[in-house]
Amino acid sequence: MPEVADITESYFAHFARLERKAAWFEPVRKSAMERFAEMGFPTTRHEDWRFTNVSPLARAPFKAVAAGSNGLSLKAGDLEQALLKGVAARVVFVNGFFDAKLSDLESLSLPAGVCVCTLAGAWESPPKSLEEHLARHAETDRNAFVALNTALFRDGAFIEIADGVVLDKPIQALFIRAGSTDGTVTHPRTLIIAGREAQAMVIESHVGLSGEPYFTNAVTELVAGENSSLEHLKLQEEGGAAYHIGTVQSVQGRASRLISHSVSLGSRLARHDINSVMAGEGAECTLNGLYQVGGAQHVDHHTRLDHAMPHCSSREYYRGILDGKSSGVFNGAIIVRKDAQKTDAIQSNKNMLLSEDATINTKPELQILADDVRCTHGATVGQLDADAIFYLRARGIGLHAARHLLTRAFANDVIARVSFSPARERLEGMLLARLSADWKPEEVL
Repeated sequence: MPEVADITESYFAHFARLERKAAWFEPVRKSAMERFAEMGFPTTRHEDWRFTNVSPLARAPFKAVAAGSNGLSLKAGDLEQALLKGVAARVVFVNGFFDAKLSDLESLSLPAGVCVCTLAGAWESPPKSLEEHLARHAETDRNAFVALNTALFRDGAFIEIADGVVLDKPIQALFIRAGSTDGTVTHPRTLIIAGREAQAMVIESHVGLSGEPYFTNAVTELVAGENSSLEHLKLQEEGGAAYHIGTVQSVQGRASRLISHSVSLGSRLARHDINSVMAGEGAECTLNGLYQVGGAQHVDHHTRLDHAMPHCSSREYYRGILDGKSSGVFNGAIIVRKDAQKTDAIQSNKNMLLSEDATINTKPELQILADDVRCTHGATVGQLDADAIFYLRARGIGLHAARHLLTRAFANDVIARVSFSPARERLEGMLLARLSADWKPEEVL
């Protein structure tokens, strides 16, 4: 097996072969690559990675996907579930490369002032906002995977909603892994900007159609301007042998409203870092999360809500369902800066273990430097309520069906918070498909 140093060198080889299209971004790439070389891959000796072992990534020679690997015979019918209906526009990437046939960037339902395009398409004549925000918020100095993505990403989605524009239908950014993906890595990048008083929803989907091992290292930056309202849903349903490392970093302006949903269902190992900086007074942030894992899956959520200004509020609701020999991690940090008086923050993490072999490590954190605040947090780990099961069985409902109904109700507390109904229906369908295989519909009498 190759040594870690050899694997690191392979990423430098990726960097050397990378096609350069934007001279203005090269110093950012170079700095990020140097920072990755300094940090290397995290180990379980790092506190933030104590319960998540990424040594398989550090020791596997994942290679960059070759150009033209998106030339697959994928059709819309093959992606019926993943291609959400009723969206205003869609941008699709297959194995890291833009797929024009599956995308819809010229929808008549897009109002003026909305830009949906690829980062590669905006390189040569970038708008001012792209240079101002791309790789300016996700932290390359603290996260080795963010640094690696910043150095090596080739393409991704660029979505901008101009000042005052209200978008009544969501935009979907879809990243697909398909065909021969064994031992390959992609670094999807997404930048979403909501201007002053803009309103929009963006759905970011990562879908794996391959059962082979592959690595997705994704970074998303969200910018919510003054008085804007932005809703973001990230749906991770990678292949069962895949590795997914993802960071969602947001920054909010004055009186902005951000709702960020994270739903993690697929992959062998998934790590999600979700961070928000409330950089404007009166900003509101809500983080909703749902993770459902089974078998030998492992999922890790690290969230950080940074109250940097006064009169900001945050709400965080994460729920986990773990079965088989799966394992999970939830680490939620709320930071209240010295001048962030009148902060109002609530955090809740609830976990349901469906088997005796499933495990969860949950760690809520409060770092409060101001004195006029209201901050609460709570975490629970439990099993299905025996009294509730008895109540349902006493009314003619079988054991498996009762477990199914209670688990579904537990998850729907988060799913119901998604505002776009086709996305909710998609999530509910995925939840039903992943619940106990031996559940029989005829048991509900």
